[in-house]
Amino acid sequence: MGTWDIGPFDNDTAADFADELDEAALEEREAMIRGVLKRAAGAADFLGVSDSERAVGAAALVVAQHPDGDPACSNYGPSEPLPELPADLRMLAVDALDQVASKRSELAELWAEAANWPKWRQDITRLRNVLDPPIPPQREALFEV
Repeated sequence: MGTWDIGPFDNDTAADFADELDEAALEEREAMIRGVLKRAAGAADFLGVSDSERAVGAAALVVAQHPDGDPACSNYGPSEPLPELPADLRMLAVDALDQVASKRSELAELWAEAANWPKWRQDITRLRNVLDPPIPPQREALFEV
């Protein structure tokens, strides 16, 4: 696994995906991101490392365009501009991240054996929470019983 840190593009596979995006025509980039997310979200049995790493990078690009998201700034991420990504990619990215972090993910298995497992898991959760924020606990009853 050519991984040097926990960031979305801090591995060979995601960095290669960023290069592919940079080399593609602007109008092809959304379809490439969508395809990566669909492949990961739709994984039936087991999600391989490469598909997982690409999905995390693609999800980070969706997060970067969310009003509450942080830029996907990385030396290894895409350097060319992306088109405005449609809002429907947000839930697809959530589904892909859920698969990446699941017990059916080879990448999650590999990270579970690493010392940085909690940090990696926290980063995946952070990306997911931007796209689908958790509902905070209610302090007051919404209605009387």
